[in-house]
Amino acid sequence: MRSFLLSPIVALLAISAAATAQERPKLVLQITVDQLRGDLIQRYGAGLAEGGFNRLLNGGAVFADAHHPHANTETIVGHTTLATGAVPAVHGMVANLWFDRVAGTQFYNVQDAEFPLVGASGVDADSEVDPTQRAATTDGRSPRNILSSTISDEVALHFGPNARIFGVSVKDRGAISMAGHAGQAYWFSKSEGRFVTSTFYRADYPDWVDRWHDKDLTASYAGKSWELSGPASTYQFEHRDDQPWETDFPGFGRTFPHDWGTADDKYYTTRLTLSPAGDELTVDFTKALIDAEGLGADSVPDYLSVSLSSTDYVGHIFGPSSLEAEDNLRRLDATLADLLDHVDANIGLENTLVVLSADHGAPEHPGYLATLGIAAGTFVFEPQDTAPGMTRLKEKFGSSWGLIRNFSNPYLYLDHALIGEMGLDTAEVEAVLAEELERLPGIALAVSSTALRAGAVAPGPVTDRVLANFHKDRSGDIYVVFEPHWFVADFDGLTVASAHGSPWTYDTHVPLIFMGPGVAPARILRRVETIDAAPTIAAYLGTKPPSGAFGRPLEEVFD
Repeated sequence: MRSFLLSPIVALLAISAAATAQERPKLVLQITVDQLRGDLIQRYGAGLAEGGFNRLLNGGAVFADAHHPHANTETIVGHTTLATGAVPAVHGMVANLWFDRVAGTQFYNVQDAEFPLVGASGVDADSEVDPTQRAATTDGRSPRNILSSTISDEVALHFGPNARIFGVSVKDRGAISMAGHAGQAYWFSKSEGRFVTSTFYRADYPDWVDRWHDKDLTASYAGKSWELSGPASTYQFEHRDDQPWETDFPGFGRTFPHDWGTADDKYYTTRLTLSPAGDELTVDFTKALIDAEGLGADSVPDYLSVSLSSTDYVGHIFGPSSLEAEDNLRRLDATLADLLDHVDANIGLENTLVVLSADHGAPEHPGYLATLGIAAGTFVFEPQDTAPGMTRLKEKFGSSWGLIRNFSNPYLYLDHALIGEMGLDTAEVEAVLAEELERLPGIALAVSSTALRAGAVAPGPVTDRVLANFHKDRSGDIYVVFEPHWFVADFDGLTVASAHGSPWTYDTHVPLIFMGPGVAPARILRRVETIDAAPTIAAYLGTKPPSGAFGRPLEEVFD
């Protein structure tokens, strides 16, 4: 793994002539597909048409071995890394949730009580599948917890107020992270059944948003079902529609067709996001935004991020190896083609730099891997209190899990007040607990924050990623790395088929494609990292890289 202390300036100078000669695009369209593991486009490629993924694969610079450089491959972490060119240690978004030691509560990454939602009535943290489970403490949202500038911020700084900047997603964190501090973000509120924003961005909604809501496209799915988009015989998973490890979400079922239910059902909008409908709504809203805001209408480059979330939800519920995941990719392909066609008709793809990647990949369910003879498992912390290692901790410290104040995957946060009352040394507790955790089945590595601060961790591909994920104020006291193919299957109260967040290849490997004016079609096999995306966009536009960026411009984009 590269050193993050190496400056991208040398690489910028090396391609400065190419960047200067490059025709400036009217629009940068950055598309992030949530949980699109690096192999899935090729794996299910037989079912794809020409206008979506294949348009990018055939017309762009395709980096086939792109990886996230951090250990905790979660949504906010990956999105912010793509936006900033920085690792979590720098941009600060170390997890979807971290523990606020002062408040004594979990903290949702983009929550901000000072900026409530515009015109919305209640808490709607999109981190939950089950709307009865509330992980966040406020409905306020902003990008202020992101500690680095984003590439969208740099577009605003370089080109001034005439550069229009937007981020759209089903997920608030998918929109906010990419729109940055200078743009405007819209996301889908499941409780409101509409796209919303917060007062950080504006005081009210523009007329075009109200007109889009008046179409009531959300309600158009009521009484209908998600059905296969092609003949069953054309799918790899034709005969595996009902796999025992798939999640039976209330009213949705494990087999096709999946009913969306009635519009007044409390789970109706959640079911939409668990299916390709979530992406269809996102792209339809985005098309209205492009037209109403006049993106690409003048010589000043605009920036638009579209984060497509359905692949993530489908992957969690059914797993990446499922008939649902396979059909979702086909429908996503058609939705992506719809977006690209709209941009082509209204702005021109010849005037657009398109950048497609993903925030993370996904593991396979242990049940599916067992059919291939691969050992795997899921991890539950609570029963481990009776394990021999925990008994040793009780004998040594008089407590075991009582010393642990919170587990917010992948971090354990210790109860520092209790440790002080017991007259114990925090560093010693961390070290001993980490040692005992590593003896538990399913845990590959446990790294103490004291060791990370002191640089007392042996360098290596996994520990380097853990260090890249470490922020002194937000990270926990012990970072837990599960064995390959092991994960915590609890997702907001549901037992799910897949849950990402590891440093292993199936979670780090993502697509990375650049297509635009002057970009020669090519398939590049050298290993690159997602921190290279933002500096490459910066070099293409002639802006400076985001403030925390340590990635390097990808020279093949300029060849």
